[in-house]
Order: sequence, then structure tokens, then C-alpha cells
Amino acid sequence: MPDFPAISHAAVTVSDLARSTEWYSALFGADPVLDEDEDKGAYHHTVWALPGGQLFGIHAHRAAGGAAFDETSVGLDHLAFSCATRADLESWVSRLDELGIGHDGIDDQHYGSGVSFRDPDGIALEFFAPPGG
Repeated sequence: MPDFPAISHAAVTVSDLARSTEWYSALFGADPVLDEDEDKGAYHHTVWALPGGQLFGIHAHRAAGGAAFDETSVGLDHLAFSCATRADLESWVSRLDELGIGHDGIDDQHYGSGVSFRDPDGIALEFFAPPGG
């Protein structure tokens, strides 16, 4: 059996494509590499190329439901971006502060350290570093 592959991309559904495109572009410090309608206009997707070869996308569906994000419902709980060290987390805390993005500060646990924050739709995001970094 081959090694299990890394995650190549993640995509989340957003309620306001323009607002989320601006927010994620500021967070990533980059413009999207793809911004187009898909599946005969059923949804629009915007995609960023992240360091390390991963892609991150946002989708706006034409027939979107009205439910708000809720990590206690079945589906996505949160999405974490990997940091090598706790010092990297400290840098991200400063960057989130610069962008005016609220966060919970660094939470140190035995399994690693993380900084939790939310996108404009309340989707739970995190920067995470392993222990001892």
C-alpha cells in the first residue's frame, strides 16, 4: 500500500464572494490564481496557491443554503494551517492583529500550540505548531 497522500486542497463555501476574496487575499498576502464560474454557473470558485503546493479555495454556490457555519454540526470543525514553530505562531498573531482579525491568542497544549480565529462567515481557522517547536 502506498503512503497516504497529503491534502492537496481545501475549499469552503462562503456567503459573500467579494468580501471573502478580499479577506482571504489579505490573510494570504496574495491574489487568487483562479477566479471563475464552474459547472455551468452553478457555483463560482476562487483559489489561492499556498506555499508547499497546497491550494485553498472559496466557493459561492448559486443555490446556497442560508445556514451559518457551525462547527458543532456534522461537517467541518475547523481548518488548521501548519506552522513549524511557536515563534511562527507569534508572527501570525502579529499579522492577525495588523489585519484587525480577532483571535484567541496562542493556546499551548501538550499536543502543540495554536491560534484560533474565524473568517467573515465564522468558519473556524487555526494556525498550529507541533510541540517543542
